[in-house]
Amino acid sequence: MAVLELGPTSDGLFKRDHLSKRLTKRQSTSRSWRRQCLAFALATGFLLGATQSDAQEVVGSGLINPSANGSPLAEQIRNYQPSVGEPSRPNSQPVPVGMLGGSGFSVVSDPAPEPASQGRVRSGELVQESRSATSHKPAIIGDVLTSAKAEDQAAAIRSRREQMYEELDAEFQVFDRLGNLVRRVSTLVKPSVIHIEAHKSERNGNRLDSYDEAGSGVVINVNGSPWILTNRHVILGSDPKEILLRSADGRQFHPTRVLSDEKTDVAIMKAPGLNVPPARVGDSNAVGIGDFTIAIGSPFGLSHSVTFGILSAKGRRDLSLGEQKIELQDFFQTDAAINPGNSGGPLLSLRGEVVGLNTAIASSSGGSEGIGFAIPINMAMQVAEELVRHGRLRRGYLGVTLDPDFDGAKSMQGDSFAFGGALVKTVRRGSPAQKANLRDGDIIVQFNGHQVENDDHLVTQVGMTPVGSNVPMIIYRDGKRYRAEVLLTDNQ
Repeated sequence: MAVLELGPTSDGLFKRDHLSKRLTKRQSTSRSWRRQCLAFALATGFLLGATQSDAQEVVGSGLINPSANGSPLAEQIRNYQPSVGEPSRPNSQPVPVGMLGGSGFSVVSDPAPEPASQGRVRSGELVQESRSATSHKPAIIGDVLTSAKAEDQAAAIRSRREQMYEELDAEFQVFDRLGNLVRRVSTLVKPSVIHIEAHKSERNGNRLDSYDEAGSGVVINVNGSPWILTNRHVILGSDPKEILLRSADGRQFHPTRVLSDEKTDVAIMKAPGLNVPPARVGDSNAVGIGDFTIAIGSPFGLSHSVTFGILSAKGRRDLSLGEQKIELQDFFQTDAAINPGNSGGPLLSLRGEVVGLNTAIASSSGGSEGIGFAIPINMAMQVAEELVRHGRLRRGYLGVTLDPDFDGAKSMQGDSFAFGGALVKTVRRGSPAQKANLRDGDIIVQFNGHQVENDDHLVTQVGMTPVGSNVPMIIYRDGKRYRAEVLLTDNQ
């Protein structure tokens, strides 16, 4: 910032040498320069605290015409009066000048000779300029300056707000594309979602209570034929004619065939004449934690409702799901809102593909608390294909009893590759495990190329392996690892 100072030194003292002739010779030049600065400051409205003598001096100099066409500035200068209580300032009093365009300057009058009462001043003596204890109030021109500054600040704020709106709009465009994607997925898959109402009867002592339970389903192709995929518990206890199916366009049907598996809570239904486009089935193994998910269903009977979230976790097992015991568990966890009535509805990826079958929630209130569970679609489709081909799920059978309290990390501390595992307590006679030379006390650490996390994990892997498969295993015995191969049979 450029600063122009005329008169005082930086320490506020005037150096006066009345014996110096140069001060007298330049006095008229300094006064002329002072008047020009005052005239400029008054003309541009940047002079604060001017006295009447200042204004009269500028008018008297002819630099500003106080009667020029009724100029408001000239009128202010001509009629200027000091504020009430404002003392007259001696000619040597500095005249403060405001900021101009980001730079500042101050104009100070030349020092006037000292009054006679103060006596002679010896050469080289420094005399401090007296200053008034009373501050000068801004003149009318100062009020105009304050108003102009306020308007400039308001304009700057408006400009900044407009810039922020533009930045938000740019960020919204990205987010809006995600919202548009959710809308497109919902529009694409909604026609494939079926609202289900099952009329059920339950005996309560000598009384038979009847009630309706709402749920959801999704139409998929199983072995080239359209079926409605849902949860077993949605239709459990209802005859096919007591199950009402309603499509997104309002048409109603009753299933003619119902197949289910209690070990996985998967069911499929056949409804001739449905004529609903099947949903596309994705690969649940390719879904990762943090991926966006969409749930469609009938929460509390509100059909075809859409919620949005992410995949929170994979491989949730050993869940207690009320009175129903699901033996083969490998649930997805999602925070997409799932409520009673969402059961059997699809969990979708942003590709519009079904990646899970919404099944249960963890809740203390009975409603969604951000913890929902879905059966991976790969598992549900395998069960559905088994039901269509064989009328039941043919589960792989190994023939061992496992220890649920086993801790692999503690039991295999000397094994640098130790990761979970399942401890074999007993091997059944004549079982595939006995034929594969498994023994009591063996720890199965790998099955079919996958690490075994615990006993529930192994149960699910064995149960979902097709019957008749030769499966490689790695077992841990007496501090060493061994390879084995087992031929799984049907458990019946």
